[in-house]
Amino acid sequence: MPNYRRNYVPGGTYFFTLVTANRRPILGTDAARQFLREAIRDEQSKRPFDLVAIVLLPDHLHAVWTLPPGDVDYSTRWRKIKERFTTAYLAAGGVEADVSESREAHGERGVWQRRFWEHTIEDEDELKRCIDYIHWNPVKHGLVARVADWPWSSFHRYVDMGEYNRDWGTGRVVPDIPGAEWE
Repeated sequence: MPNYRRNYVPGGTYFFTLVTANRRPILGTDAARQFLREAIRDEQSKRPFDLVAIVLLPDHLHAVWTLPPGDVDYSTRWRKIKERFTTAYLAAGGVEADVSESREAHGERGVWQRRFWEHTIEDEDELKRCIDYIHWNPVKHGLVARVADWPWSSFHRYVDMGEYNRDWGTGRVVPDIPGAEWE
């Protein structure tokens, strides 16, 4: 088994990818989006973090967070978000993927892939590339032709803040983030 090592930088900014179990497109419903939104907000109220950017696709999500000064515990935050989402999703009749004996022995459900991918963002240029990657992702996956056409993205907030114009990314290929092939 690989040795998973996380990079923990107090007050750091991180790029994350979380994927559903067996890449099932469970995140594409209004209910699932609401469960995830509530889980994130609930966790932010308990363990604050700045949600810098996010995109929600049917079978995965990308996000950039900045933690408070001195704080490194993004793992607990994601674990709690995934747990809250899973509880609400299953209670509402959501169907989970088959669970292996190993996952069952650990009390895990078949909603999310184990673990998540993280990348520590080193500087402002890398932060901009990560945010661009997040916002470009629905186009990359062929879900829409234009970035502005995907409603479940922080792109629209960035347009409102004047960081992008509404036509940003049209015909543009955004550079990949190192390691983002995990998605």
